[in-house]
Amino acid sequence: MPDAAQEERRRRWRLVLGGEDADGLSERDLRIDRALSALYDRGDGGGSSRRAGLGASAPRVARWLGDIREFFPAPVVQVIQRDAFERLNLKAMMLEPEFLSTLEADVHLVADLISLRSAIPEKTRDTARQVVKKVVDELMKRLAHATAETIRGAILRGKRTNRPRFSDIDWPRTIQANLRHWQAEHKTIIPERLIGVARQTKTRADLDHVILCVDQSGSMATSVVYSSIFAAVMASLPVIDTKLVCFDTAIVDLTEDLADPVEVLFGVQLGGGTDINSALAYCQNLVAQPAKTHLILITDLFEGGNAPEMLERATALVSSGVNLIVLLALSDDGRPGYDTNHAQKFAALGCPVFACTPDQFPDLMAHALNRRDLQEWAASREIALVRP
Repeated sequence: MPDAAQEERRRRWRLVLGGEDADGLSERDLRIDRALSALYDRGDGGGSSRRAGLGASAPRVARWLGDIREFFPAPVVQVIQRDAFERLNLKAMMLEPEFLSTLEADVHLVADLISLRSAIPEKTRDTARQVVKKVVDELMKRLAHATAETIRGAILRGKRTNRPRFSDIDWPRTIQANLRHWQAEHKTIIPERLIGVARQTKTRADLDHVILCVDQSGSMATSVVYSSIFAAVMASLPVIDTKLVCFDTAIVDLTEDLADPVEVLFGVQLGGGTDINSALAYCQNLVAQPAKTHLILITDLFEGGNAPEMLERATALVSSGVNLIVLLALSDDGRPGYDTNHAQKFAALGCPVFACTPDQFPDLMAHALNRRDLQEWAASREIALVRP
């Protein structure tokens, strides 16, 4: 007699592999099986297989997505949704507002919408903007505060003070200095002495300059979304001067739109080739104070333009004092593909070259703004560095 654990394993394998045998499946399991069978086809020549059965009906697909959301958590829904786009060519249906409103919104969906921007009909544009805005708002909520506080702290470093503003209190040091004031009955510390940082003000001439130069070719889609969010957050901080430049074979400077990240994303045109050399040339012309400029080049380094000139230009930027950092990706998508030869040559110039997640980016920028060793920073976080 099989035990409960064996029955559960059999049930799970049956749902993974599909088939006609319904023994041991509940009504809910059968609904899950039908939802998975509508998309996945095992196609291995075995006795049972899954057959894609959604057809080209937007209402039918919308109902199916509703079922999928009932059965699985959002991250799994997003994976299934992406599989459906690839297997069933659903991108045409995304241009229908009724269908678009049913989709699980994430950075990948935003990237798809950006790539389809020129094809989106008038009746769908408002819905598309609402979907993009929803994702942008969620990302801003998740990333904006940490980014702003980390960068402010890195830029406005000052002497210790016992009369800090509330936002400038160093809580770990304050707690340590007031441990003797522990109130057991209230389970709290009464901080009689506050320790914080006396913030320094900066004039416009003293500002550090950050240029995010972002590859908008199709392979960099999620990096473009995150880069736009971070650029918008940094542009809102008066302690640094921030510019956003996106490129493929053309260059678009989106700095003037940074007050509205949604507008920035709709200004991006994903796809096309890659001309890193021309993008570096444009950014080179933006540099007025090399020693105060941090150029974050976000690209997989697959150069479609003049590669020798690209490397010469990068050498000139580094030699002038610009803090040139190469991020092979700014996303949660795992280890990216990149041009190994070019990555090693940038590393040989002394540039840190690695991929970065959105949660790591604020701390990266804090270290960059203070000209700390980013290779050491990356190694301490077990981030894979490209070596010369």
